[in-house]
Amino acid sequence: MTRLNGGLIDRSQTLSFSFDGKSYRGHPGDTLASALLANDQRLVGRSFKYHRPRGVISAGSEEPNALVELRNGARQEPNTRATVTELFEGLVANSQNHMGRLEFDLLAVNDWLAPFFAAGFYYKTFMWPKAFWEKLYEPAIRRAAGLGSLSLQPDPDAYDKGFLHCDLLVIGGGAAGLAAALTAARSGAQVILVDEDFRLGGRLLAESHALNDAPAVGWIAGVEAEFATLPNLRVMRRTTVFGAYDHGIFGAVERVSDHLATPGKRVRQTLWRITTKHSILAAGATERHIPFANNDRPGVMLAGAMRAYANRWAVSAAQRVAIFTNNNDGHRTACDLVAKGVDIAGVIDTRSDAKSLGAYPLYAGAVVSNSRGRLGLRKIEVTRNGQTQWLSCGALGVSGGWNPNVHLSSHHRGRPVWSEALQAFVPGIGGPPGLSVAGAALGQGSTQAALISGAEAARDALVDLGIPATLPVLPHAEDAPQTLQSYWHVPGKPRAWVDFQNDVTVKDITLAHQENMRPVEHLKRWTTLGMATDQGKTANVTALAVMAELTGKSIPETGTTMFRPPYTGVSLSVLGGGDSGEDFRPRRLTPTHDWAAAQGAVFVEAGPWMRAQYYPRAGETHWRQSVDREVLATRAGVGLCDVTTLGKVDVQGADAGEFLNRIYANGMKTLQVGRVRYGLMLREDGFAYDDGTCARLGEDHYVVTTTTAQAGAIYRHLEFARQCLWPELEVHLISTTDAWAQIAVAGPKSRALLEQVVDDFDLSNAGFPFMACAGLTVCNGLRARLFRISFSGELAYEIAVPARYGTALMARLVALGKDLGATPYGTEALGVLRIEKGHAAGNELNGQTTAQMLGMGRMVSTKKDSVGAVMSRREGLVGETRVLVGLQPLDPSLPVVAGAHLFAEGAAPKTETDQGWITSACFSPHVGSAIGLGFLADGAARIGEVVVAANPLERQSVKLRVVPPHFVDPEGGRLRV
Repeated sequence: MTRLNGGLIDRSQTLSFSFDGKSYRGHPGDTLASALLANDQRLVGRSFKYHRPRGVISAGSEEPNALVELRNGARQEPNTRATVTELFEGLVANSQNHMGRLEFDLLAVNDWLAPFFAAGFYYKTFMWPKAFWEKLYEPAIRRAAGLGSLSLQPDPDAYDKGFLHCDLLVIGGGAAGLAAALTAARSGAQVILVDEDFRLGGRLLAESHALNDAPAVGWIAGVEAEFATLPNLRVMRRTTVFGAYDHGIFGAVERVSDHLATPGKRVRQTLWRITTKHSILAAGATERHIPFANNDRPGVMLAGAMRAYANRWAVSAAQRVAIFTNNNDGHRTACDLVAKGVDIAGVIDTRSDAKSLGAYPLYAGAVVSNSRGRLGLRKIEVTRNGQTQWLSCGALGVSGGWNPNVHLSSHHRGRPVWSEALQAFVPGIGGPPGLSVAGAALGQGSTQAALISGAEAARDALVDLGIPATLPVLPHAEDAPQTLQSYWHVPGKPRAWVDFQNDVTVKDITLAHQENMRPVEHLKRWTTLGMATDQGKTANVTALAVMAELTGKSIPETGTTMFRPPYTGVSLSVLGGGDSGEDFRPRRLTPTHDWAAAQGAVFVEAGPWMRAQYYPRAGETHWRQSVDREVLATRAGVGLCDVTTLGKVDVQGADAGEFLNRIYANGMKTLQVGRVRYGLMLREDGFAYDDGTCARLGEDHYVVTTTTAQAGAIYRHLEFARQCLWPELEVHLISTTDAWAQIAVAGPKSRALLEQVVDDFDLSNAGFPFMACAGLTVCNGLRARLFRISFSGELAYEIAVPARYGTALMARLVALGKDLGATPYGTEALGVLRIEKGHAAGNELNGQTTAQMLGMGRMVSTKKDSVGAVMSRREGLVGETRVLVGLQPLDPSLPVVAGAHLFAEGAAPKTETDQGWITSACFSPHVGSAIGLGFLADGAARIGEVVVAANPLERQSVKLRVVPPHFVDPEGGRLRV
């Protein structure tokens, strides 16, 4: 083992884990990566394209190589970074992306075929022969695609989602983040501190230098102790902010129990939506490597990661290591390793004037030009002044400088700017409003500069919020200036890797240049550079530098790609917030659901609702027997149906009438108090959006009803119009769909039944005529609303009471109406009743129909403007000849099938002769056969004609007679008695 002295691990406990079936041991505080390195396991995976052996390269979430499958069975999770996976007892990990054993991957043959797989080869290869795509290319690509594997079993874990609000969000718990959180929390502001690590401290945990001449962990512990006493500060460890969104909202994932073998009763992860007035990005920086020939051997690492493993986890990747650097940071790694007793083979520094900072061999003005050791580094080739020599070592730390983590600052198209001093991109103009950047993410690389930067950023943010804040007394820390030579890659003929995960080399970038894929977005997609799970954190800037060298331009002239969420990978499970199984689509229940269930109702999904479909009775062996009985009972006596699911919106205010007049195609401003009007809404393109009723209960009070399916969409439409189209109108909206239980009472005896429940109210035809509405009381004082409207064609009402009384009202109506034949009916009978009457519903209002087609062309007023009115007068829409008609089979025993297309008798059923389609169909006990509604070309002039309904899916062809769409009481006399 290569375990060193010191570190921040708990050596008093030992944890057992396995990798590829082999047992290992580690300690609490280890990551899977540090534990594997401590057990001399350098080979951890294979690269995506060439299946090259890969080892750990970094110590954080930027890791492109050490991706493993965690756990097994249904909880198996692919593509998990070993570098951020906390070690726990019994952890099971497996390598991925190989065929056969990890050490002898059969797909490594791709590496020998590399000349055929150059950048962009797929764009050229899979174009021909055309016939090969479906049977050869696509199956092969699908088999090779992806990295890890899925269990294909349901996820057994629970997930959650939550909302947080604060004055200041601090992203990152390193030196800058801790100083910012301390400054802000002491001011009394509401502060949230988020860090993706399981320990606060960030880069401080990886360094050996002191704060106030004492170990940094002591100062961190003191800060954490103070944090625990501040009720206005929330510290969220194991939490990654993955995206910045509109209105100061950030998405974050908290790994609540990923560090446990099983979550137990806890959720596994929580998706947080954090709304903040101001935010500080203190996400640190990512070290970059220097490509050289065969620089991808297991054991080749970032020098800063090598230092982190030594100082935090007491691990060295090998007993003998070398360092390749173009700056002083590489020398810091060498010094720390020497202090830990690691043998340094040499520090290879590209700078000819480099000075040694410790007891180790220095090769100034030299480069690493090649390496040996396929499954693990054994030697490196050092070139200086044209002379080469080989050095034996088991690991190589590479330091090419540091790139500020600008990703979150770019999520609102913020453009990073180039810093010549840092030779890196730093946050620039634009970006999320209210976001400040501090510490290494701003290019403040020294510890002292990061501390001051974080504290000042917090103070300035709070000043903007009107909250006074003072800077805390900060510890004294190192403040060494950064010295860096601009050196991007080592020239040579062998392949030098830039993007380790996607196997993108310097040669690939050169080829992209030759093929004119020079713009950065083209370069990215042609080579797949930076499209892997690390989002180019370790590769992008280096690649840009190579392209800049090829084009003769500067790096800022070459440009940079834009970063998008997520910052790191986010599981689909947590994005769903645990909404799986029955929770995937939560069911909404009507107020009378339990009552209906007790009556034996069969339920059906209607949008998000569960509605009673029909109520079978003893002796009924087929669902249609129940439906026919309910339909006939309603037309002969009285039927009761829960229609709570219809959207209900209260519209109030001095300009409520004017607002609705602009929303509806027909006039609403002239609607009298106590009256209801049927209304049609259009989309902005002139097509029918939704229908329903508008009732005026008071001078400034209207109630709008919508179809069940469009309830949410119409409410959003109304709010958009109120807030964006006509903000000057004094009008207020509130959705009351859930607030009122609404029951349709339909049939010739409906008035007689309602007279037994309403309190002192005249329900006569003269006192309460068709399309009237009123607020009243029922059952001795219960407030209610009554609407005399009918979608069945019978004398009918809809009565609404507060939702909690819905079941009681339904039970009372059924009991009182027993002698009247009161019969509850479900959605099937509801559909039959409305089709018999010719009422358009969701099938007809499918977004493809116009008012003209629905027979409502005259409802679109020409005396006023309204949403969609102008567009509805387009020549193509006004000239539409397909109109709503009724359809009845010549043979009553044959069905009418919704979705079937209509053709003239004798015409071949093909697209060119298609004359319309059937939208709704049912069996009508009133007519004695199946009937349907549909749109037919020149339908108004073809009443009595015979057409053919073709249903090729079921190989049916039925002759239908075109009839008026009103099968029952076309004059409308029944509903007005």
